[in-house]
Amino acid sequence: MSIRYSQDFKDSLVKLHQEGRSLKSLAEESGPSKDSIAIWVNQATPVMIQGRSKTLKDVKQLEKRLAILEEENEILSRIA
Repeated sequence: MSIRYSQDFKDSLVKLHQEGRSLKSLAEESGPSKDSIAIWVNQATPVMIQGRSKTLKDVKQLEKRLAILEEENEILSRIA
């Protein structure tokens, strides 16, 4: 069974890594694997999209919202 970590815990490890701590030292001290921490760091790392900074989480939320709106548009165009 996998262990669930709180978002605050993940955020604190991401911040420590961004301040210069290695993935290995964070994993040894806090418990999660280096791979898990690396995933959290990647998810929290902003990327530039059309001149705006977005995290992977933001992008996924926007893609989900886009899919919903496209579906609504499709339904409305069939009705009209």
